Amino acid sequence: MSDVTTPVPPTWPAWTWRGSPDALGLALGSVPREALAPGDVLVRNAVIGLNPVDWKVLGGDLVNWQRGKVPGVDGAGTVVALGEGVAPEWLGRRVAYHQSLHKPGSFAHYTPLAARALLRVPDALDFATAASFPCPALTAWLAIEKLPLRAGARVLISGAGGAVGQYLVQLAAQRGFEVTAMCHPRHAERLAGLGAHACVPGPLADGNTWADDNAGRFYAAIDSVDAPHAARISPVLEANGHLVCIQGRLDTAPCPPFGRTLSVHEVALGALHVYGDDAAWQRLTQAGESMLAAIATGALQAEAQHIAPFDALAEHLDALRHRAFSGKALVAVE
Repeated sequence: MSDVTTPVPPTWPAWTWRGSPDALGLALGSVPREALAPGDVLVRNAVIGLNPVDWKVLGGDLVNWQRGKVPGVDGAGTVVALGEGVAPEWLGRRVAYHQSLHKPGSFAHYTPLAARALLRVPDALDFATAASFPCPALTAWLAIEKLPLRAGARVLISGAGGAVGQYLVQLAAQRGFEVTAMCHPRHAERLAGLGAHACVPGPLADGNTWADDNAGRFYAAIDSVDAPHAARISPVLEANGHLVCIQGRLDTAPCPPFGRTLSVHEVALGALHVYGDDAAWQRLTQAGESMLAAIATGALQAEAQHIAPFDALAEHLDALRHRAFSGKALVAVE
């Protein structure tokens, strides 16, 4: 628990969307405090986590925002106020969270959000690591949950060098799968240390024959590149295999009817805010808290961190978009 004696101000600094698809078009200003909805809490952010979705939505294709919307999905900090119906023990709790794209986001000193989305942060874990966690790690957990357990089965993880891959490789290896990571060779040594049995160069360009050359070798493939790439790697799957798509969904089935009878899955963490019930959120947050505890003890490894100050958030998000660094982009509020 943390000290919450500091009163909540009537307004606070925030970055807002002004209609530009460019991260540098975000504006730093202030937003007013509003009454909390039943079931919501107010979190005083300590660190904000930046993710690719944060710049992808700025073009407006995925959301219907109005000017003045506060973006951002990931953050960590302290609960400082409770809405009606929220258990009093949440007050003062150190938490991390993933916020809905349709609600006021994490790019602010304070964020209101549903209490059911809160992840309790272990005392031994710093806020920066906690803020780096929700979007990539919870997405990875949702993806690996699609696969029935089969000890020793080969699983291909493409786009493994990214944030989601950081956790996917570890979760898959911990579940007894034999993991092959597909990524840029610069990530191979790191991923091998996290549990990858082998690393192959990727992503595959159109016309690359690697998937055909390795046809039927894998029980499952998890792709975090895009839908065309997921289709490109699908030949590697054995009969009754599994294809998990994190970035986009396939337009057509990857095999003819009654052929290899593949199971195709899709993952979208943000969709849970719209369609998930309390039981679904309880399963997710329980898994998230277990993973945070594992990070605190060293049983699970988080990404390397690149931290910028709050007033440089837009520039840091732009640098993330242009892959100016490798590792997790974070913004310190305190």
